[in-house]
Amino acid sequence: MKAVFFGTPAFAVPSLDAVLAVCELGAVVTQPDRPRGRGRRVEASPVAVAAHQYALDVWKPASLRDPGFLADLRREQPDVLVVVAYGRLIPPGAIDAARLGGINLHPSLLPRYRGAAPIPRAVAAGERETGVTVLYLASEMDAGDIILQRAVAVWDDDTAATLEARLAREGAALLAHALRLLDAGTAPRRPQDHGQASFAPKLSRDEALIAWDAPAAGIVNLIRAFDPWPVAYTLRDGEPLMVWRASAMPDARCGIAQPGRPRPTPGTVVAAGSADPPFVVVAGEGCVALHEVQPASGRRMPADAYLRGHPLAAGTALGAGRPRA
Repeated sequence: MKAVFFGTPAFAVPSLDAVLAVCELGAVVTQPDRPRGRGRRVEASPVAVAAHQYALDVWKPASLRDPGFLADLRREQPDVLVVVAYGRLIPPGAIDAARLGGINLHPSLLPRYRGAAPIPRAVAAGERETGVTVLYLASEMDAGDIILQRAVAVWDDDTAATLEARLAREGAALLAHALRLLDAGTAPRRPQDHGQASFAPKLSRDEALIAWDAPAAGIVNLIRAFDPWPVAYTLRDGEPLMVWRASAMPDARCGIAQPGRPRPTPGTVVAAGSADPPFVVVAGEGCVALHEVQPASGRRMPADAYLRGHPLAAGTALGAGRPRA
């Protein structure tokens, strides 16, 4: 069976390997080179880099509706298009170029978490289980009939980064199985229950500012979800302090559940170097122990190392105001 593969980020590279193992690959379609990383150097996508290492034809169309691209795709005469985190909706004109249409790997248990950011959204919501779905392409994003699904546990210490790596491996294996079924003519087709759909919109930097009046467990989930991007942060004297790792604590454990004394305002530091854990902040429910942080002009470091270099008094309020320009 001949395939054309559509993918862009590192998540899609294991799937490219899986497709190579079971299909003849006519070409790899990926997003055009873009500025990436801190230096904003123009670089090829991870899928393009991997495809060049395999000496595959790599196409980087500015538009999937471009007549020249569609003509090239039809000349390949693919049996199937395989789409994994390409980053754009595949138009009908492209899908129709393949004898069997197109299939997609999506990192959630559809119809839940349709959209651009299913992995961090699942972590932020505190899900204990997510998964991967292989489905047929449809005119609406992530709404096609399901071929196969596989559940994957979300571990307590998972970040979006660690969960993504695991889902990429599980998804690649499931995709290879689905392609074998498709080639044999035995691939199942189960319509989604659209009434059960939920959505996972793209992340934004605006969401990364920690709201200390939220429950501690929710704040910790957000910190896990926003690793590696956009990274949750709070404000100290108007300067951002990024938080990479944290855990939730009940009021009794952080020493603020005392009869006759008012509960400190959320965002108040109640431990700053002399306790275990050393850096604790009051939340709307419970407290958050910060374990790994990063000042705006520094590196990631354990909380106790940060406090040694940036002393902080108990009673200090974090999160007030806006970041300085």
